[in-house]
Amino acid sequence: MAMWLKALLFALVGIVVMLVNGAFIIYMLRKVLGHAHLRLGPTELGPAGLAQLIPDILKLLTKEDRHPNQTDKWLYCLAPIIVFVPSLTAFAFIPYGEKLVAANPNLGLLMMIAFLSVVPIGIFAAGWASRNKYALIGAMRSVGGAISYEIPLLLAALAPVMLSGSANLSDIVHAQAGGIWYILPCLPSAVIFFLCAQMETNQTPFDMAEAEGELVAGFSTEYSAMRFGFMYLSEFAGNFTMAALIATLFLGGWTLPGVDPATMGVFGPVVLVLKTYLVIFCFMMVRGNFSRYRVDQYAALGWKKLIPITLGWTLLLAVILKVLQMVGLWGGWS
Repeated sequence: MAMWLKALLFALVGIVVMLVNGAFIIYMLRKVLGHAHLRLGPTELGPAGLAQLIPDILKLLTKEDRHPNQTDKWLYCLAPIIVFVPSLTAFAFIPYGEKLVAANPNLGLLMMIAFLSVVPIGIFAAGWASRNKYALIGAMRSVGGAISYEIPLLLAALAPVMLSGSANLSDIVHAQAGGIWYILPCLPSAVIFFLCAQMETNQTPFDMAEAEGELVAGFSTEYSAMRFGFMYLSEFAGNFTMAALIATLFLGGWTLPGVDPATMGVFGPVVLVLKTYLVIFCFMMVRGNFSRYRVDQYAALGWKKLIPITLGWTLLLAVILKVLQMVGLWGGWS
């Protein structure tokens, strides 16, 4: 099969997966927050609360596609694409099985984070092009947050890279067969990575880019219909991608403890998806039970706490591993 045809096929499959996954996560979010906050709509409206989801989808498909007069028209139309495409591309680097991965480069982890780091540029473009002060403030908050949280996010990801000796996500999954000797050193990094992922996906208590209580809808205030739908869909796609990355780096990916990875077969993708939705459930529980940070608290958490803690732990772990290698108790680095 030609390379361009493979790329087109992957793009189509990725879009379908994003659409189905987005609909399911919306339904899951409605159900989880509905039970957590005692909201009757998602829990009582229709069978299993499905009648709440269907109007949400129809609303996006049937709304008027507004185009305010004062916007920067080209950038206004391009911004949802800038947000959507990196989220779609990041799907390619997630290993769902022994050989079930669309792209498996040696620096897959870094490439995946690099693509996800493009999303704030699209968010800023949306706020700037909208010519709306609330949208611009939300966009500037997003860029400020990106600088704050992506440094500890990348530093936290170095722990599994050091333990596995590779930035290839498939190699990292295989390295977790070491069991407790892999899990314990990665535990502090896993907690920090989880917090940074919560920030990455603009989930409460870190939803500075939207902050609907004070910015209406933030950067997407002037968007409607499917342009807003692309923004919304990209947020949930990023939610799934970050959860899958956590499951891959810290929870064994598509493998199970004590089970030979070569025997997982078709159960590998099922295991990864279940782990991913478990992490998403944890995201939603944090979202439903903690109040939103102020902007100054949000910045202080990243710069004054997460970055120093992550940097210190990463350096300490590197020294410990080097000492263990020198005395012959660990043979990870060549």
